Amino acid sequence: MTDHYLTVLTFLPLAGAAVTALFERESHARIRWTALIFSLAALSLAVGLFLSSSAGQPGMQFVEDHPWISSPPIRYHLGVDGLSVLLILLTAFLTPLAVLASWSGIATKVKEFHIFLLALETGTIGVFVSLDLFLFFVFWEAMLIPMYFLIGVWGHERRVYAAIKFILYTMAGSALMLVGIIYLYGVTGTFDLAVMLRELPEKWATLPRSAEQWLFWSFFLAFAIKVPMFPLHTWLPDAHVEAPTAGSVILAGVLLKMGTYGMLRFCLPLFPNAAREFAPLIGVVAVIGILYGSLVAMVQPDLKRLVAYSSVAHLGFIVLGIFAFDVQGLEGAIYQMLNHGVSTGTLFILVGMLYDRRHTRLISEFGGLATTLPVYSTFFMIVALSSLGLPVLNGFVGEFLIILGAFRARAVFGTLAAVGVVLAAVYLLWMYQRVFLGQVTNEKNRNVPDCNLREKIILTVAVVVIVLMGVYPQPFLRRMDSMVAGVIERVQPAASYVRRLPASHPALSAERAR
Repeated sequence: MTDHYLTVLTFLPLAGAAVTALFERESHARIRWTALIFSLAALSLAVGLFLSSSAGQPGMQFVEDHPWISSPPIRYHLGVDGLSVLLILLTAFLTPLAVLASWSGIATKVKEFHIFLLALETGTIGVFVSLDLFLFFVFWEAMLIPMYFLIGVWGHERRVYAAIKFILYTMAGSALMLVGIIYLYGVTGTFDLAVMLRELPEKWATLPRSAEQWLFWSFFLAFAIKVPMFPLHTWLPDAHVEAPTAGSVILAGVLLKMGTYGMLRFCLPLFPNAAREFAPLIGVVAVIGILYGSLVAMVQPDLKRLVAYSSVAHLGFIVLGIFAFDVQGLEGAIYQMLNHGVSTGTLFILVGMLYDRRHTRLISEFGGLATTLPVYSTFFMIVALSSLGLPVLNGFVGEFLIILGAFRARAVFGTLAAVGVVLAAVYLLWMYQRVFLGQVTNEKNRNVPDCNLREKIILTVAVVVIVLMGVYPQPFLRRMDSMVAGVIERVQPAASYVRRLPASHPALSAERAR
């Protein structure tokens, strides 16, 4: 099984979807338990992958490389490094939480819902393990289908509009990326990422400068739409607000990270000259996204829409860290990808729990819930504090590293990003005050039941992870060291980036040895 570990991990949820399809439509309990068991099995494999991966080993691990299509030469090439291991772990962690969060909320077409949810997990993991660009594109497009149906069938009033908007935006970006992939194949004669990384530095010397620039934008825009970055973000609030709770959890927790993953995996290593050239422009747009997302979140009357706009701001932080070309900035960006997935995914679960009780998400409908829902209110406070970056919780580590890296690159970017942290505290704490503190002003809120056992399990697991990542981030940060050093080495001259490394960083020792 070791030789095919990634294949088993990738397609195990799809096997669960196939098993689920065999049940009768009315067998709701068996369907839910089957989906939960298969998602937990995938989580156990993802944890095994995380523990088995070598923290200091450069390059890809658990590699599977087999011929798939002879002409053009397309290979079934899988592998993971520190970046993809962490994102696979995040995907596998959030999926069983999404299944549990939907246990009582999804009452129609239960079988189809869980089939699409498990298929979505396979498509997502496939994106993170693919090392052949054609195979990557297949998984990238395949995961759009289940997400489209999750929004369009099980969403709220404007679900069809939101689903169509989601698919049109993302497929427009996919079309740009496909053109870039085909052009790269024409230049290198391969779809294999490893071969491209070896050959492209020499190719750029013979090709027009504009070729690398256009290719960079063909990939970057596809990923920027997926993130989404300002001003390409308009599909996100609609998709989040209309999606069911599980859809919002996976969308915010994992699917948005595909955009930042693509920037790290493709834009920076494949097009280093263009990445350096356009980094200041992208940094400006990222800072605008941080401030814009925070300010718009501050005035939202709807809880779910507020959390959705907070994602625009948080993803702006991640993009800023990536294009700072600094070790701390990049590691902070990757860690913040995990933090945002856990914290914002849990916030969407919490909003979904409240909606199931009151069938409204309007902030004005609440007030004083801490009196009637003390357990729920406590969990909500912890998760909100993690989202705004309180020390000892997970969000602080990522945001601190990003601001440090951004400040080293351009002091004004780091300063403005720090303002975004303050704004996050404003909109999250103000929201908490209006919803939970004070007197109960709406009689409908007096008899709302507090968390049941299933909900306590979901929220306890999430909070334990939030605290663990806040007080002991080293196991996660250590696994990304070699990957981050490799990326920065491709986009920065060696002498430049080594001077910016901590004295104990493994890449510095390797550079001295050379």
